[in-house]
Amino acid sequence: MATGLLIVNLGSPVSPSTRDVRRYLQEFLSDQNVITMPKMLWQPILRGFILPFRSWRSATFYQHEWTKAGSPLIAYTQVTRDRLRKKLPDWDVQMAMTYGGEYPIGETLQGMAARGDHPIVVIPLFPEYTQSTTKTILDKVAASGVKTLVIDQFYDQPAYLQLLAQQLDDAYSQDDYDTVILSYHGIPTSMVRHGDPYQQACEATTAGVKRYLKKVPQEKVEMCYQSKFGPVPWLKPYLRNRLMALAALGKRRVLVTTPSFVADCLETLEENDVQNYQTFRANGGKVFKSVRPMNGCAPFCDILASLAKEKVAAEAQNDETR
Repeated sequence: MATGLLIVNLGSPVSPSTRDVRRYLQEFLSDQNVITMPKMLWQPILRGFILPFRSWRSATFYQHEWTKAGSPLIAYTQVTRDRLRKKLPDWDVQMAMTYGGEYPIGETLQGMAARGDHPIVVIPLFPEYTQSTTKTILDKVAASGVKTLVIDQFYDQPAYLQLLAQQLDDAYSQDDYDTVILSYHGIPTSMVRHGDPYQQACEATTAGVKRYLKKVPQEKVEMCYQSKFGPVPWLKPYLRNRLMALAALGKRRVLVTTPSFVADCLETLEENDVQNYQTFRANGGKVFKSVRPMNGCAPFCDILASLAKEKVAAEAQNDETR
């Protein structure tokens, strides 16, 4: 019997073909934690308008980022898993994905339980909790019927904030920048109005990172949101609009980091490094540099391993006092 650890990321199409991307988008965009519109209204829009036009376009983006190892998000999650296995040699460390068909959450957990893993710690690889990512993971974990210990967010961990700050300081010291942007994946403002704590967590992440910065001037730091989807209002300021405004203001050297993404994916590699880069340059910007996400780096895996061990120790202590 071993202690189990399951890390969970969003997922990816199994290939960059239009057919596989369409299948992935249909699953993802049918999740009512992501799109809260009633199914009777949303599904005709999704199937009749969104999927026929968005699938082939998204497929071209996936084709640009695809590697020999497959999807970068999957590959870097595998790197994270493999590093954690070395750091936790007596544990059964596995990975799962919310969408995409590979590494299903329920089956993976049931397999771990069948091997006798106990306790099993689950860490969604989303630092800040939000309905549109973490809640679906928690729902699928609950549906598996396997008892688990869940760490549903870690944005407030000092070690994580210090690592983000160090990465930002290291990147900043390599060039001269007018503005440093912490860009988070956006969510609809309606979710925040209904109690989603994500915006508050993102603002706390930014404040926490700023406390640990040693080289980046505080006055150069700001935060934005990216990856808006659909016509409804999302959290602002929008990254793309802010980039255009900065260029117009003469702030033409920008450094961008993405604290809500722990692995490179479509949003970092295509949206930022291609589309937002091109937008910034087209409006007069000169330097647009992205700080790479954690991508399974050793210090990040150290943090995850420590969180898992602390969770198990705390649960054991609780059991003793019951």
